[in-house]
Amino acid sequence: MKTISLAKVRDQIKDLVQEANFVLQDDVLAVVKEMEKKEESPAGKEVFCQILQNAEIAKGEKLGLCQDTGLAVYFVEIGEDVKLKKDGGLKSLREAITEGTRLGYGEGYLRKSVVEDPVRRKNTGDNTPAYIHWELVPGDTFKLTFVAKGGGAENMSAIRMFAPAAGLEGIEDFVVETADKGGSNPCPPIIVGVGVGGNFEYAALLAKKALLRKPLGSHNPDPFYSDVEKRLLERINKLGIGPQGMGGRITALAVHVESFPCHIASMPAAVNIQCHSHRVMSFEM
Repeated sequence: MKTISLAKVRDQIKDLVQEANFVLQDDVLAVVKEMEKKEESPAGKEVFCQILQNAEIAKGEKLGLCQDTGLAVYFVEIGEDVKLKKDGGLKSLREAITEGTRLGYGEGYLRKSVVEDPVRRKNTGDNTPAYIHWELVPGDTFKLTFVAKGGGAENMSAIRMFAPAAGLEGIEDFVVETADKGGSNPCPPIIVGVGVGGNFEYAALLAKKALLRKPLGSHNPDPFYSDVEKRLLERINKLGIGPQGMGGRITALAVHVESFPCHIASMPAAVNIQCHSHRVMSFEM
């Protein structure tokens, strides 16, 4: 049985949230550079140039890639054979994740973007609570994935409960419509996560999980959904929104689609938008 130290989890998260916010990962940089070559608009090319310069400065100066350093969202895979060591004054894995988030956002001078009540709007002051999605898996796996979700992109996300008769055409039109309505708000070029199936809440979770796929731009192993991804990316990039909404060929860097079984009477679909500062990092213990 593997034993995981809660103190080590806390410390790794403290470092992880900072690095994710400071360093644009290699797979994202590769896609940005590839798409920059395809962009024909002078204004769009200039935006790509600024994105790359911004990434270089952020990494060198340890500054946030974006002033919106996002909600701290975690996906945790924990094995049934994992034992948690309660050390460092920590009593639970949730507490370790929360404390790592608080320390990392504080030490890194990352913006605190969480309000404790959605109506009364008082800031919690430390970017907690964290948003944690748990998955219990066989064996002694422990994997934690962090994604920073900024408000501009998250606000442009959507879910729709389709009847099965809407078919694939209805889903694809909905995804393109969502990207089109977003316009410049999510800071394009965007990454589009799509969840198809499950139920009301699981479709949205699938869409967010789709954003985690590495490397960026890799395709669903099912050829059917791989073709859907390619078709959606082409359609979104024909919208003409372009980098930062200034017009051009490249509105999206990638589209990732995930699916799950659903009820015979429904066909949920969700779209979760991510900005070009695609801050996703993982660690395993």
